[in-house]
Amino acid sequence: MYVKFGNVGYARKVFDEMPVRNEATWNSMVSGYVKVGLYGEAIWFFREILGRGVEASGFVFASLMSACSRAGNLVLEGVQVHGFGLKVGVVNDVFVGTSVLHFYGSYGFGDEASMFFEEMPERNVVSWTSLMVGYSNNEDAREVVNAYQLMRREGVTGNQNTYATVISSCGLMGDEFLGHQVIGQVIKAGLDTNVSVANSLVSMFGSMSELDEACYIFDHMVDRDTISWNSIISAYAQNMNYEEALKCFYRMRHSHHEINSTTISSLLSACMSPDHLNTGRVMHSLVTKHGLDSNICVGNTILTMYSEAGKSKEATQFFQEMRNTDLISWNSMMACYGREGKCMEALEMFSELLRMWRPINHVTFGSALAAFSNPEFLPEGKTIHALAITVGLHENMVVGNALVTMYGNLGFMVEASRVCQSMPNRDVITWNALIGGFSENEESDNAMQAFKSMRVEGVSANYITIVNLLGAFSAPSSLMQHGTPIHAHAIVTGFDADDYVKSSLITIYAKCGDLSSSNFLFDGMEKKSSATWNAMVAANAHSGSGETGLKIFSDMRSSSVNLDHFTFSGGLAAAANLAVLGEGEQLHGLIIKYGYESNIHVINAAMDMYGKCGEMDNVVKLLPNLVNRTRMSWNILISACARHGFFQKAIETFQEMLELGPKPDHVTFVSLLSACSHGGLADEGLKYFSLMTTEFGITPGIEHCVCIIDLLGRSGRLVEAEAFIESFPVQANDLVWRSLLATCKIHNNLELGKKAAKKLLELVPTDDSAYVLYSNVCATTGKWDDVESVRNQMVSKNVKKQPACSWVKLKNKVSSFGMGDLNHPQAKQIYAKLADLKKLIKHAGYTPDTSFALHDTDDEQKEHNLWNHSERLALAFGLINSVEGSTIRIFKNLRVCGDCHTVFKFVSGILKQPIILRDPYRFHHFSKGSCSCSDFW
Repeated sequence: MYVKFGNVGYARKVFDEMPVRNEATWNSMVSGYVKVGLYGEAIWFFREILGRGVEASGFVFASLMSACSRAGNLVLEGVQVHGFGLKVGVVNDVFVGTSVLHFYGSYGFGDEASMFFEEMPERNVVSWTSLMVGYSNNEDAREVVNAYQLMRREGVTGNQNTYATVISSCGLMGDEFLGHQVIGQVIKAGLDTNVSVANSLVSMFGSMSELDEACYIFDHMVDRDTISWNSIISAYAQNMNYEEALKCFYRMRHSHHEINSTTISSLLSACMSPDHLNTGRVMHSLVTKHGLDSNICVGNTILTMYSEAGKSKEATQFFQEMRNTDLISWNSMMACYGREGKCMEALEMFSELLRMWRPINHVTFGSALAAFSNPEFLPEGKTIHALAITVGLHENMVVGNALVTMYGNLGFMVEASRVCQSMPNRDVITWNALIGGFSENEESDNAMQAFKSMRVEGVSANYITIVNLLGAFSAPSSLMQHGTPIHAHAIVTGFDADDYVKSSLITIYAKCGDLSSSNFLFDGMEKKSSATWNAMVAANAHSGSGETGLKIFSDMRSSSVNLDHFTFSGGLAAAANLAVLGEGEQLHGLIIKYGYESNIHVINAAMDMYGKCGEMDNVVKLLPNLVNRTRMSWNILISACARHGFFQKAIETFQEMLELGPKPDHVTFVSLLSACSHGGLADEGLKYFSLMTTEFGITPGIEHCVCIIDLLGRSGRLVEAEAFIESFPVQANDLVWRSLLATCKIHNNLELGKKAAKKLLELVPTDDSAYVLYSNVCATTGKWDDVESVRNQMVSKNVKKQPACSWVKLKNKVSSFGMGDLNHPQAKQIYAKLADLKKLIKHAGYTPDTSFALHDTDDEQKEHNLWNHSERLALAFGLINSVEGSTIRIFKNLRVCGDCHTVFKFVSGILKQPIILRDPYRFHHFSKGSCSCSDFW
């Protein structure tokens, strides 16, 4: 009686006082302990039975096997009970056999469960269902379906548990056809109104993105339980319909059904994006209110929510406050650090797991390896790789994929390819990681070859494959050869409907110089997502169409699409491209309003914007602390110092980076070499070029070659510059010859200038800069007949010189000026102001350098022409319309004239008016009669 009502304490007291005990009393006590969940005591009693020679009933064996299944930590005991059952012959009973089957399925021993099932002399619907549940617990949906089909062939009719299990598996497989077949069988069996079956149907349709079907089943359910509500909430969450998921939750609360850990976990999964984080925080509070904060499953979901939203600080705090943690908690936290590139934190967590002797699995290795995106951590990554080999997990697909990704992120594609080839099995994730690595490392041919190998192996591509492949190409020549065919493949496979594929297509056309096709694709989209809007803003910003980029950003704000850190980074890039400080500052204000001011990508974009708008102080103010400073942050700072003429500061920053920051990359050295070039530091530049190759193993690219040519040329070492071009392993392109030609103009080297111009025109026959630069070389050396000849060639070949243009922005209005411009409304005042300035600075010692007047006229006309230069008109306009003593900002589309540079120095000293002039090459800060470039530019 006491056992029947669950009072095992009194039952045990009566049992201990009994003078004589028979089989029934011993068996009752074992069953009683199992019933109330005291599984350890049940096992102890069972051993006492065996020790006393008492015969245990089949019911007791079945109860004990059930206890071992439920406990979750009694594997050895369960195997021993099975062994005793075999010895006494009770496992042939279908009831006992089914409990053994359930035990092996619960612990994930699929092979043992299958083997035992095959040996069972008698099987009923419960046995078949237990086998299916075991497969389901191991996420082997295909085997569940196979078992179900075999059961039907043997003439066994399923029950509600059978159908619930197989329907869930159909959902996991995404097999809509089979799912509808099973529904027909459910209706025929009269179980369509069963709550468990209906719940599974809701989950299945949710997994298949058939929300209308899921809602229909849910709305027509006669009875609903907590699982019903959890299923519909999860269905909405899986399909990113977060608002409806929240509405269902509020309806559930009013329906007075119990809110449990699964409810909260399903709901929290709907909040795993920055847009719904506030709702997630409310749910977090609700967890505490309902006393579910100690539930590990709920805790892990909250942890994942903060991680997915990019809130590693909140995730870390929550992890530290969790009452109970398991391996999933640790793996989630490592994945969070990995997602944000916090290698050290992830490594410390992995090390702590090992120190605590906690069990680790393939997910642990995958989470840890995902954090290594910094080449500095290559040794640690290789150590974890070696450890995976030691514990025998290196052939696991999750670990293999993580290794391919890690080596790809670190730029070690040989190792990535080797791991890929050694994997016993490869899936689409493997190939995506390899193709993505090749793309990131600008190995477009290898990326294409990997894609071909993937198709030969019979692995179907997905949208990520297309996105990674499109990212591999940026040269105009590759658009027709690879870009367009990939686009066609995306259309045929239907991947072109994916938002990320759309945005990648917009990007590749823009990168390959076909911005009109990017605009065409974007304009043709019926529904534009954040990804496609962001791609268009960035495409225009990086293609020199900053004004259009800012307009698209403005249109995006007016739409219903959410702005994210990619949006603001693109907008800042557009403002930087135009060098419009006002718009850049407005964007920065919006960033603070939207809460993205601490996002490292946005910080870097803002630093770059301020650097390109002449605000060096703001660049330094925004610089992240050493812990959060990325390689890009360092590179932007070095580049800004170089651009603004702070050459020594650029070198000091590089030295600081070597001591405290990440290892420099090829971009770092482009900025550093540029600083040495513009600062006249030829020997230092050559030293750093050598350091780049010998110390850091960076293969020089064309950009580095251009810097060295410029560096040697500016220093007058033109013979060395020419020799460098001849010895460079990469064939010189138009950038190289244009750089040499420009330095020939500085040093009046007609012979070498003629050679450079010839090489340049062979590569780009219609390049106006080649004609103009060579014409300037001829002019500065007094070869006026050659000047006339070059200009005649331009006319005959219809090559037009890009006209010089300077502009000033005052009071949110841009005023632009061309050479000798008379069309401005204030033209009369501007020229009067220039006349006054000429008198003023001549009195202070200014003498015009007429070598910068590139027409064969008398000196008086040459001087007149110089004073008609666009930057002087912009200066006069700025002085007339700005407050005395305020900084005047002038922008020019071509290199500033040397004589204008002298005039600006005189004006800044006499009028005590700071002037910032930006040309395509750098900033000139004029103050108190001197320039930041120290006249070496």
